[in-house]
Amino acid sequence: MTYLLALDQGTSSSRSIVFDETGHTVAMAQLELQQIYPQPGWVEHDAQEIWRIQLATARDALTKAGITAAQVRAVGITNQRETTVVWNRKTGVPIHYAIVWQDRRAEPTCADLRARGLADTIQAKTGLLVDAYFSGTKLKWILDNVPGARAQAANGELAFGTIDSWLIWQLTEGKVHVTDVSNASRTMLFNVHTNLWDEDLLAALDIPASLMPAVQPSASLFGEVAPGLLGHAIPIGGVAGDQQSALFGQACFKAGMVKNTYGTGCFMLMHTGGTFQSSQNGLITTSAAQIAPTLAAPRAALPPDGARSSLGRPGAATYHSQPQFALEGSVFVGGAVVQWLRDGLHAIQGSGEVQSLAQSVPDSGGVIVVPAFTGLGAPYWKPDARGSITGITRGSTLAHIARAALESIAFQSAALLQAMSRDAVSAGAAAVSELRVDGGACVNDLLMQFQADLLGIPVVRPAVTETTALGAAYLAGLTTGVYRSTDELTDLWKAERRFLPTLPPARAKDLMERWEHAVRQTSL
Repeated sequence: MTYLLALDQGTSSSRSIVFDETGHTVAMAQLELQQIYPQPGWVEHDAQEIWRIQLATARDALTKAGITAAQVRAVGITNQRETTVVWNRKTGVPIHYAIVWQDRRAEPTCADLRARGLADTIQAKTGLLVDAYFSGTKLKWILDNVPGARAQAANGELAFGTIDSWLIWQLTEGKVHVTDVSNASRTMLFNVHTNLWDEDLLAALDIPASLMPAVQPSASLFGEVAPGLLGHAIPIGGVAGDQQSALFGQACFKAGMVKNTYGTGCFMLMHTGGTFQSSQNGLITTSAAQIAPTLAAPRAALPPDGARSSLGRPGAATYHSQPQFALEGSVFVGGAVVQWLRDGLHAIQGSGEVQSLAQSVPDSGGVIVVPAFTGLGAPYWKPDARGSITGITRGSTLAHIARAALESIAFQSAALLQAMSRDAVSAGAAAVSELRVDGGACVNDLLMQFQADLLGIPVVRPAVTETTALGAAYLAGLTTGVYRSTDELTDLWKAERRFLPTLPPARAKDLMERWEHAVRQTSL
């Protein structure tokens, strides 16, 4: 049996999963990650803790699987995107806590970029809207606010990376500083048309190019895990940001295929193939996972010495792949609303209780929860929005609020898919015909049925719901010859359940209009 090890570093936890070559889970280990909130709107992680618990889960997963590292063909990495780490190249020690994707401290920098008239240029080059969500302005904040950081950066002493780069640096014991195109595309510094760091965008944020990692296709060789860490050297053959990895794991390889991941946030992606499609409906364009064109050869070569940047330096030409794109909508608070029910309202003892509490009432009783705890993401992009509960009457109970909170996940996702469908139709493509779902909350049947009812199309849950980790494993397997092509991966994908819409379209339309009315009331 051939095994693949996926390292899945998320916002709330780190996991490691051992898959067999058919995509079935053999063993999994998981540890929670401490959340650091220095002040309202700020969210941080300890990057060194991320590394420690990621390594611990990898070792534990191998032990649970009853195998050794020598039996693992390759490692794949998938990660929370946009979260920003800067570390000293010599010591390997971060100079500041990692700034998490949810963090809003860089909004003043974003406002300045907009005031300078750079928003259209940034969107044209990167596919992204100017927002504190993305890594570039977080990196600038660290350089501007950590004493001595600017001088160290100017001297080439610092390295920047999203979490994938940080883990690869640690796994290779500082030998490789690299990222993949999907993670690079989330920085607001990467030209997704050329697959290169953009010198003008780096200059606009006063970021030295020496900080930047080399950029490779998602399925390519990223170095080897040092033998002393897991007991044997293992090639790192796949890397992708969590949402692009989930798109890959869902076998959404063709234009028009859509998946939604229900995690801490909700992230919907529609593959658009080689077409860079700008949204007219509040979505962003991002790079999808890409496969190295050299995979037909025995093995792709690693860029010399883990080249620091693809700004014309060695390594860039070695791994140039054909750009692939996706339209994306991001919901900042998805499954996190269930954590709020548990930890904020104390309505439930554990997250698993939310479905039974919500089902104890026939509907939300007119209550609508808009969980804009850190603003609203796509398709609204309202950073000043704050959460609200509307429609409360004397008869409203915790059960009604719990149901409304659960339904808020589906409402936000429905708004994304409606925006996505409008973009598809305006581009001459067919409207979306089904939604593939994954992530922790997709096991909630009540939520999935309500999602199908709002959308009016089937919602399809796969047999393997750990598609984020599975996508990384598939990418690593393609690099190392476990799989010959994406056609083979398409054949491996299987549906576990299809949720068909049961709500009359007029009723679904009425519910969405009530939701949109509630959203309009969230601005301060």
